[in-house]
Amino acid sequence: MARFCQGDSTAFDALFQRYARPVHGYLSRLTGSPSTAEDLVQLTFLSLVRARGRFQPGSRFKPWLYAIATNAARDSQRRSRRPEELTPEGELPASVPADTPAPRDSGLEQAVQRALAQLPEGQRIPILLHRFEGMSFAEIADAMGLTESAVKVRAHRGYERLRELLAALHQETQE
Repeated sequence: MARFCQGDSTAFDALFQRYARPVHGYLSRLTGSPSTAEDLVQLTFLSLVRARGRFQPGSRFKPWLYAIATNAARDSQRRSRRPEELTPEGELPASVPADTPAPRDSGLEQAVQRALAQLPEGQRIPILLHRFEGMSFAEIADAMGLTESAVKVRAHRGYERLRELLAALHQETQE
């Protein structure tokens, strides 16, 4: 990022190559729509270009980038409150198509996605960044503009709520 801030355009290409796919995965999980995530990845990197002058030398790049991506998703959600990608019958699809191979248990995947969608954003984002993006709580705190303790509390509460939401599913698999 330091090279890009100094005017090296090939450095941007390297950043895009390295981070576009993980950011897309994060945004897909956050929005529930791979096509929306694709648009948001483009907006994220466009915002990165526009905001490069505000990047603090010595700062960690990944939390800064994910903060931009999260803000792009929030802005997009505020702008469009209507459902996208309806079936020909005008209903929401039962599952979201994935660019990656199907998970071993698509029913479980869908149940987890539904449970995650029920969490407040303040709990869902730390879980997505920690569990699926592998970010540390310190990095998440930087990205969200919170203390590390606050992020840990939000993640803990979110994981507890997920356990509650998924308890019925767990009981079904035990029977």
